[in-house]
Amino acid sequence: MAEVRVKSIVKRYGSHLALDNVDLEIAEGEVLGLLGPNGAGKTTLIHAVSGIIGFDSGEINVFGREQKSNLLEIKRQMGVVTQEIAVFHDLTAKENLQFFGGIYGLKGQELKERIEKTLEFVGLSQYANKLPTTFSGGMKRRLNIACAIVHRPKLLIMDEPTVGIDPQSRNHILETIRQLNEQGTTIIYSTHYMEEVQNFASRVVIMDLGYVIAEGTMNDLVKKIQHEEKIKIEVADPAEDLLQKLRRVDGVKQVSLTGREILIISQVGAGNLDRVLSIAKASGEIHSFYTEKPTLEDVFLTLTGKQLRDVGRK
Repeated sequence: MAEVRVKSIVKRYGSHLALDNVDLEIAEGEVLGLLGPNGAGKTTLIHAVSGIIGFDSGEINVFGREQKSNLLEIKRQMGVVTQEIAVFHDLTAKENLQFFGGIYGLKGQELKERIEKTLEFVGLSQYANKLPTTFSGGMKRRLNIACAIVHRPKLLIMDEPTVGIDPQSRNHILETIRQLNEQGTTIIYSTHYMEEVQNFASRVVIMDLGYVIAEGTMNDLVKKIQHEEKIKIEVADPAEDLLQKLRRVDGVKQVSLTGREILIISQVGAGNLDRVLSIAKASGEIHSFYTEKPTLEDVFLTLTGKQLRDVGRK
């Protein structure tokens, strides 16, 4: 059963088309990794699914119900972690969870138990009575997540939840996400960090210019560009003459130089490794060489012509 179904969604901001007939389905219990360069439409899509913004045309169904006419009921079973930290800095961690838990209808003993368990879950139990102003950036991010999951949502939407934090806090957050998913929570996870998606997403959607340009498992997406292979050679003297000789090899699509390392992108099956090594050896000493299989980063670069970077909100 689809937990979320997006059909032909269009969203405009004046003359700018932010979402261009987007279609998307997210299965119950899935972790969907959402990737895209600046301006791709990821945050707009997340805001539309979560009901933060409206849309011009199309339809969104969540939990099998049409979103617009059931928005309040749907929101009670949804958690949203925004890119901006959305906690009250003049309330303690515990008081923040009391407030957000109350919004979702929790009260009395149930609310008290959920606050205790949620603070423990995100590793903030000992800071329950501390103000967020005393927290590190990573701790604030964890409190932000705690406020979104205190009511045990069926669907958790996360927009860049690990931006600008230390590796330890990031690992803690990623482990929290894994555990939530193991407990049955469906997760939409937007990020600029490719390795996060590769570590735990069951499926990946790549957006650009307001529409979905590719989707599938990691293996599905990598297969899309398996017509190419990479060869990297570090040489003593990467002269221009050597680069030109490598570019003339049949099946070689691209040759680039970084320092003393030469990157050759070649057609798969062209058998160019031996040819490339022979040419390089004839031109001087080879320090090292290796070949690479396509990665999700390569898929992204091939499909969008851009690299994924932590450069802010989309």
